[in-house]
Amino acid sequence: MLDWSKLPDLAAVALLTSAFASVASSGHKPISRLWLSGWVMIAVHFAATMFLFIPGFWGTFANILCVASLVDAGVLFMYASVPYRREISSRRLLACLLATNTLYVSLLVISPSADWALTPIAILFGVAPLTTALLALRNFQHPLRWIVVALYIALSIFLLAVQHRPGNGTDLALNAVLFTVYFGCCLHVWRTYNRATTGAFITIAGFLTWSSVFVVGPGLAVISPNLRIESEVWNLPKYVVAVGMILLLLEDQLEHNKYLALHDELTGLPNRRLFLDRLAQALERSRRAGTKTALLVVDLDRFKQVNDSLGHHAGDLLLQQVGTLFTGRVRGSDTVARTGGDEFSVILEDAADRLNATQVAQSLLSNLNSPLQVDGRSVLVGASIGIALYPDDAADMESLRIAADLRMYDDKHDHRDSPRRTTAIKIPPQSEVAGNLAVELGMAPGHLGN
Repeated sequence: MLDWSKLPDLAAVALLTSAFASVASSGHKPISRLWLSGWVMIAVHFAATMFLFIPGFWGTFANILCVASLVDAGVLFMYASVPYRREISSRRLLACLLATNTLYVSLLVISPSADWALTPIAILFGVAPLTTALLALRNFQHPLRWIVVALYIALSIFLLAVQHRPGNGTDLALNAVLFTVYFGCCLHVWRTYNRATTGAFITIAGFLTWSSVFVVGPGLAVISPNLRIESEVWNLPKYVVAVGMILLLLEDQLEHNKYLALHDELTGLPNRRLFLDRLAQALERSRRAGTKTALLVVDLDRFKQVNDSLGHHAGDLLLQQVGTLFTGRVRGSDTVARTGGDEFSVILEDAADRLNATQVAQSLLSNLNSPLQVDGRSVLVGASIGIALYPDDAADMESLRIAADLRMYDDKHDHRDSPRRTTAIKIPPQSEVAGNLAVELGMAPGHLGN
């Protein structure tokens, strides 16, 4: 017969799973899909509890499904919190843990007919993770990997000691497996989400309490056998973890939205909004310290031709590659931003003089005057660059931007007038360096205006 008393728990978990699915669907992250899969298994666990008292095969099957789905959900939660999930050894370890946990708890349910198989599987609990970690040791290692190995070696030793104990050996073994899985979840979430947020605190505390249930429950049964605690109390940590995970997803989405508001989605570089904020801060620091700040405005010369001939996908790849090249050529304290369709801006803080800024511009331009590989094709782009120096060329941010833009447009105009001329970078009259400097840059026409 069905145990209808479990229906409220099933309904509560189903509602939480639906809420989790709604939040996770807008995240589109692998971790949200793994968490959702885990909560679907928790829902299956509660559904199976309604059929535990059916006699015969279906009752045994429901019991196996009940404990296996609970254990496997914990393994998925633990795997979801691993930052190196794409590592092939992590996937092998996941498959190993899912197989050994499922097989062992299934054997516990059908014991004593399968009692003989418990010992080799208990040994496998320790041997399999250790073997997986050692085989991957040469190419990959991480503290979380060894935490899992240590947990399951300890579990293996404990199971070998208690699983054949008369009376409560099976219960102790099952609770030990569940404790290991959910305590592992607690450690993984704590390590991965080590931040002072409500979602992280609730999730970590929830998993810690959830794992403690499998120690406190059997302990109370021994100390106070007449003490009766309703099953809903033991299920509370599950709801706490669900709420914590939902909060974590919402926190991540808020952070992602903040990131998108200040960064270009295609290249990941600061967008115009963040660029203006950083430029204002750089000029203020420069004013206080009495130093110079250089602004470089870079406009790609042949971006439209790439888009027209190779398609927008190739154009997007080109922009991403240019952003990566530029970022690798400046200091960490400087800023590279995408401020337009094919326009990039660079803020050089504490620029020594105009010659220093010009040398950086030469370095950026040399990348674009060499062929770039885009979608399997060799592309020659070139660029027009304008430089303006604070406080030499302008005393405020808007004037500095206008000065750099005008010099960039002058440079682009020079390209149209003399497309085959030798690339040269000229030092403007305001420079501290007397005379003109001409630097040969090679393959494609490009010129740094002044």
